[in-house]
Amino acid sequence: MRWLCSLLVSGAATAGAAGVAAQSSPVQHLQFDVAAIPATRDSFVFLLRGEPRGFAVWQYEIRSVEMGQDVVFTARSEFRPAEEERLRVVLNRVTGEPVASFHHIDLFAPGSDTVMVEHDLDVRRGVVVGRRRVRTRHGTLHVIPVRVRLPVGAVWSDYGLLAAPVANASPGDSLVTAAYSEFGDSLTTLRLVAEPADSVTVPAGHFATVPLRGADFRLYVTRTHPWRVVKGESLDHRFDFELAGTGPVLRSGGL
Repeated sequence: MRWLCSLLVSGAATAGAAGVAAQSSPVQHLQFDVAAIPATRDSFVFLLRGEPRGFAVWQYEIRSVEMGQDVVFTARSEFRPAEEERLRVVLNRVTGEPVASFHHIDLFAPGSDTVMVEHDLDVRRGVVVGRRRVRTRHGTLHVIPVRVRLPVGAVWSDYGLLAAPVANASPGDSLVTAAYSEFGDSLTTLRLVAEPADSVTVPAGHFATVPLRGADFRLYVTRTHPWRVVKGESLDHRFDFELAGTGPVLRSGGL
């Protein structure tokens, strides 16, 4: 869901939207309770103006590593007819720190020469290292090395997709944290505002949620275990995705 990733972190527009909300509520540090994420595999229907246009599958896998445990978040989505993507994000389950991020998107956009974008990144001693690849319609492949030091406490911008484990969201709260834009190769700010509790009905059922709003998107997150995102939408109501069902976790994030 490249459209959602692009909405999660933006510049001045996001800061302006959060600033309005902050007038009525002090800004707080956005915290993710990664250790509370359960092993889960969810499927979503992807809608454009209310019409089905594709799907998304999200999986959270808990994996033992030498120094403890990681959470491996994998996602695959297809937005017909223009886009397919694969995403794999690894987080330290104890500290919540980013460990690795891989994101591959094949796309067709009229007027654009780009047909593929990808990043493959690791965090080593607080430094993001890896590469970014871009392929054009004419077959040219650009490979861009990446090496950026993360500020203490910074997260991947894709943590916005992991909004379910936001640990400190109460209605009216304005939440902020430093983030690294994986495709933009820049440090930025992830901002969310917790809106009044709301109940939503999706193909998978009826859920009590707390909506979390960014500059251009809203995610509906359950507030009882297991925490999960059950719906997402752009604020202009053109795009949305809804939880359709839950299945068994596949080892190694097989999607």
